[in-house]
Amino acid sequence: MEREKIRVLYVDDEVNNLKAFKATFRRDYKIFLAESANEGREILLQEDIDIIITDQRMPEENGVDFLESIIPMHPDPMRILLTGYTDIQAVIDAINKGKVYHYLTKPWEEDYLRTVVKNAYEVYSLRKENKQLTDSLLKANDQLEFLLRQNLLS
Repeated sequence: MEREKIRVLYVDDEVNNLKAFKATFRRDYKIFLAESANEGREILLQEDIDIIITDQRMPEENGVDFLESIIPMHPDPMRILLTGYTDIQAVIDAINKGKVYHYLTKPWEEDYLRTVVKNAYEVYSLRKENKQLTDSLLKANDQLEFLLRQNLLS
């Protein structure tokens, strides 16, 4: 059975960038596009997203603030920040506040971006699997403790 495509949300106020991204990667990923941070949040409420790519410089809310704002409700998706400017403070904020996995400068290079998304998805999948294994282990531990208590009481 073929695995479902990686689900990518791309947030950018420049429609041409959104169109170019979709045209380039639509065969590789299931793509969701948003022209603003608020639109991005709406999509996150409706869809299960694996990777979030966002532009840093947007009019109403920058990329780092958007990424930071969604952490409480959507902690799992991997985050990639795109910017046309090398702004060291944005990089620092992205890592510290927005929990960004990778930082890329615009214009993005297709093969490199594809590799970054692939690597981000591997980390995402491993984290998800690790969480499931931990949950199973905790459940088994609880069941063993219950059985042990039953034996001690009987």
